[in-house]
Amino acid sequence: MKKALIINAHQFYEGLSSGGLNQIMVETITKELQASGYEVEQTEIERGYDIEAEVRKHIESDVIILQSPVFWFGMPWIYKKYVDEVFTSAMMQGEFITSDGRSRENPNLQYGTGGKLQGKQYMLSLTWNAPREAFDDENQFLFEGKSVDDVFISNTANYKFCGANIVPAFSSHDVMKQPDIENDLVRLREHLKQLSVSHALKEHIA
Repeated sequence: MKKALIINAHQFYEGLSSGGLNQIMVETITKELQASGYEVEQTEIERGYDIEAEVRKHIESDVIILQSPVFWFGMPWIYKKYVDEVFTSAMMQGEFITSDGRSRENPNLQYGTGGKLQGKQYMLSLTWNAPREAFDDENQFLFEGKSVDDVFISNTANYKFCGANIVPAFSSHDVMKQPDIENDLVRLREHLKQLSVSHALKEHIA
């Protein structure tokens, strides 16, 4: 059976971020993946986690999805702590990577090609205050034409460095001023079909 890991990086802030929307997203992703034949595990970082168990979940999963609010154009700080602990432990055990990919014997090998998570898929699902119009438009003041995936390359690079394939991010935009959650959930369900298509292609090629 295909396996999926959903990591909920929400961090509670009184009067600002209760976590309700991110939980709805997690529940929606879980139901959709289960309907597509996935066995789903969840980690809610704020409730605590066992580092070695998280390493195992990554190794056993075909799909890894991070559900997170965007705080100051990044993930809550508890997620960075999670990554530092889990990825470092996996690296020390030789689980996620063999090296950074380079070799003195073969200088043509590129940095970042030593990953061991090949065949796995990683996807971001984000909740933003930023409106959709702020991205992919060179006339926009802040991001100057950058996409959501461009803005979050520091996150997805962790997984690409370890060999995983990166699925384009999903975003629920403008959730503070003009939320449209019903349509966001419709778009999310449609977006998740990319995982099923990619998995089917992988099985066909194999």
